[in-house]
Amino acid sequence: MVDPAAHWHEATGWLRAYPGLWLVVTGAVFLLADKLFRAGGRFALLNPVLLSILALIAILHGFGVSYADYFAGAQMIHLLLGPATVALAMPLYLNLHHVRAWLVPLTLALAVGCVVGMVSALALGQLFGLSPATLLSFAPKSVTTPIAMALAAHQGGIPALTANVVILTGVLGAVAGLPLMRWLKVDDPMVQGFALGVAAHGIGTARALQESETAGAFGGLAMGLNAVLTSLLLPLILAFWPGL
Repeated sequence: MVDPAAHWHEATGWLRAYPGLWLVVTGAVFLLADKLFRAGGRFALLNPVLLSILALIAILHGFGVSYADYFAGAQMIHLLLGPATVALAMPLYLNLHHVRAWLVPLTLALAVGCVVGMVSALALGQLFGLSPATLLSFAPKSVTTPIAMALAAHQGGIPALTANVVILTGVLGAVAGLPLMRWLKVDDPMVQGFALGVAAHGIGTARALQESETAGAFGGLAMGLNAVLTSLLLPLILAFWPGL
């Protein structure tokens, strides 16, 4: 009698043999998710990043492909993360006059957002009885993944856990950030973009860029500055935080 599981594994073996296919699959999934997002009137829960993550998880699980095999074929997207971040300098340059005009308010907003992001993670984690290592992993949740992982490792956290928390933070911020600000009557694209960049790093910035060039520019500015400020303030906050 033929084992269905073994037959399925053999039938899908070509997917594992040609890992470059996953670059195409990832691009196709995101394009379809983005099309659905636009067709749905930019409904928050149809966020293309969220839909792409869920769809790719389902596809990989269904075909029995490990993350290592997937990453081997799709790592070109990972390599483009740096150039994509640098490219945010263009819309920022085009909006430089806004930055100069609002320098003081933006600086205050950055400081408050940075501190609240770290303190809220530590306070809620401690309230729910999380271990010190977990608290240290959660603290840099609002900065981009490579920097957050480095900060967590340096402070004694768990980098892998930090990466998951950072991605979850970005997705939640991208999904809920704009609807929440619209409900609060915050309609200025500069404010929206800056808030998304501080709270939800790169994923939030990508969502801001979908709204307007100005929002994307200030999201990129906030994301970069928040990473720098978090790197400076996190050791100070942890030094005085009880129980760590």
